[in-house]
Amino acid sequence: MRYYNFGDDQSISPDDFFMNEALREAKLALAEDEIPIGAVVVCNGQIIGRGHNLTERLNDVSAHAEMQALTAAANFIGGKYLKGCTLYVTLEPCVMCAGATYWFQLSKIVFGAYDTKLGFGRLNQKITHPKTIITGGIRENECAELVRSFFKSKR
Repeated sequence: MRYYNFGDDQSISPDDFFMNEALREAKLALAEDEIPIGAVVVCNGQIIGRGHNLTERLNDVSAHAEMQALTAAANFIGGKYLKGCTLYVTLEPCVMCAGATYWFQLSKIVFGAYDTKLGFGRLNQKITHPKTIITGGIRENECAELVRSFFKSKR
């Protein structure tokens, strides 16, 4: 794994940098004709888990990008809790994925595009861990356009 040190370089924020990594994962999903959503889990400036949607390939409705990245991160650290870690995902997590972040006890969730139809925020309930910090809208247009163009091509 690679460590990322931003030091005094203010040209790109860590949130932008790691969202770009999540976008790379989303583009891998797109190349596999999956819904283009990608995710990375970061701990102490290191990506410890990556994932993108695999629901079609695995024929598994739970194979969301977040679930792939969270499982990879837990395997990397050898434990089930991801305290001190941040999940970067290109689309607001669904209720299932947000619920999983509760059990993993993530410290922070950063997402790109809001999902007004299936995102957990539409419930107006706290389903993530009470200490989890949530930030949305990072590179929102780029993240949203990737999903929007995917579904447009399917019509």
